[in-house]
Amino acid sequence: MTPEFFLPVITPEIFDLKPDYCALSVMALNVTNSPSDALSMEVAEVLRSPTPGWAEAHLDAWRGAYRGFGAKPQRTLPSADALIQRLRRDGQLPPINPVVDLYNAISVSFVVPVGGENMAAYVSSPLLARADGSELFDTTKDGAPYLEPIPAGEVVWKDDQGVTCRRWNWRQGLRTRIETSTTDMWFVMERLEPMPIESLHEAGRVLIQHLRILSPEAHISTFLSDRSGTTAVP
Repeated sequence: MTPEFFLPVITPEIFDLKPDYCALSVMALNVTNSPSDALSMEVAEVLRSPTPGWAEAHLDAWRGAYRGFGAKPQRTLPSADALIQRLRRDGQLPPINPVVDLYNAISVSFVVPVGGENMAAYVSSPLLARADGSELFDTTKDGAPYLEPIPAGEVVWKDDQGVTCRRWNWRQGLRTRIETSTTDMWFVMERLEPMPIESLHEAGRVLIQHLRILSPEAHISTFLSDRSGTTAVP
């Protein structure tokens, strides 16, 4: 699936919850997700970036968004919030693979939820919507694969096969996660006020810059989605 046919769709009910919501999508094709000492050094550099002045207010906005659809943010943290708390507690982020480590570092540095998905695992374009109660989420339970039912009204990312991320950006499913064998990737950075739009774009530029350390020949394109629609970013 090419980037032009993979554009995310955001339903109007999401903007009913948060009119200021927007998402920056970065599609990267032909990426080599293999260990790189150079990339590890770059990830460490990203984590040393100063915390922006609007950081706590942005986390508060996401906590409010969670409460808006019935989630309890003190129990199920927005993804950036969870990573930041883990970094404060453990002094480091858990290593997963080079690309995931990179976007997790950017999430912490820019205080923005960032998701990374395997485009090849999708059966349709991603859709951000409120669940109708019929969707299933592939996860594990007691160490075994499990299809978890999703309550109606929860904000989810999904495709025609099922939910790919629960509670907006809380937990990613197994089917679409980025592995070391993944080559075609979709990254989504999700912004609310008061995060400046320019900071969102800067986070995207940092992601692209460091992806090219892994894969100089990767084909990368960027799109911005807000309540006016989805447009390509030059």
